[in-house]
Amino acid sequence: MFETGIALKKQHGDDKVYDFSLGNPDLPSPDIFNQVLCAEAAKTGSHLHGYMQNKGYPETCAAIAKILETESGLPFTENQIVMTCGAAGAINIILKSLLDPGDEVIVIAPFFTEYNFYVENHQGRLVISEADADLLPDPADIAAKITPRTRVLLINSPNNPTGRVYNEEILYKIGQILTRKSAEIGHPIYLLTDEPYKKIVYDGLKYHSSFRYYRHTILATSFSKDLSLAGERIGYLALSPLIEDYPTLINAAAFCNRVLGFINAPALMQRVIRQTLDVQVDVELYQRRRDLLFEALVKIGYDIKKPEGAFYLFPKCPIHDDVKFVYALQDKLIITTPGVAFHRPGYFRISYAVPERVIQGAIPGFEQVFKEI
Repeated sequence: MFETGIALKKQHGDDKVYDFSLGNPDLPSPDIFNQVLCAEAAKTGSHLHGYMQNKGYPETCAAIAKILETESGLPFTENQIVMTCGAAGAINIILKSLLDPGDEVIVIAPFFTEYNFYVENHQGRLVISEADADLLPDPADIAAKITPRTRVLLINSPNNPTGRVYNEEILYKIGQILTRKSAEIGHPIYLLTDEPYKKIVYDGLKYHSSFRYYRHTILATSFSKDLSLAGERIGYLALSPLIEDYPTLINAAAFCNRVLGFINAPALMQRVIRQTLDVQVDVELYQRRRDLLFEALVKIGYDIKKPEGAFYLFPKCPIHDDVKFVYALQDKLIITTPGVAFHRPGYFRISYAVPERVIQGAIPGFEQVFKEI
């Protein structure tokens, strides 16, 4: 759909096409980040841009550990952190470390479509648990999907594509299920939580760390969204210090950073991130866009669960065929993504990481298609 948007813009002009296809953050990076980046880029000397140990600079890992200790209340140190090429790199190195061929990874539909490829990369088997009617995890269904081959439950909050945020009750229930099932099958089921949107939450809601609710928790995240750095590929993997064999697992992940071809996370970005962990983009701008688009679409008649975070809406289609509906929107030069791409047909995703003029310009088209269909 992103490529379609590019083609339509060439044909009709950028200002005539309303492209909501890609979660590509458009807000400028914070001024402090830009200042630190310029200062670090101006430095000269040996090995400033050279190799370091595969898990990253110790100083950067230690700075992140302090943040995680505050969020979780657990005694994190640099020894539980691996710097990675984004959250995608983090997920891949830990799946490579954990999975034997045929091991199962449970995901909750709708989910980020590339999870399927990440699991296949390492000869795992994807098992889908369906979210409930509110697009939140269904604990009973998760429990029913666990088998002796289950190795990982992969969750994502704030969620792409729904924007839903998992609260304390949900995380507690997931932790209880995994504790019980791990004991039953005789080995730990790891909770892998993908959180690149963790700082993009709305309406005064608070981020809750999954580390507080389950001892075998592993965090994969990046700075792509909260600092608008999607193209810089900088993130990290963090293992709970309560995991009994975390030294072995962290060494495996650092080794996989190399053998999967990432080698190490970008050196310049590691130095910059270390100094900017307490800043983020202006989340209020995303919330204002959410409110504008959500209220307009609900007024038209769309059925939408209001997102509490990230920068996506995931409305129900007025018809079951989401692909047909998305093509109908495309005829009005509105580019969205069908729900089938996220394993939830009958819905479609709208990314509002776009200027407000794009939202305002698209609203008449959303209304016309709704009425026509």
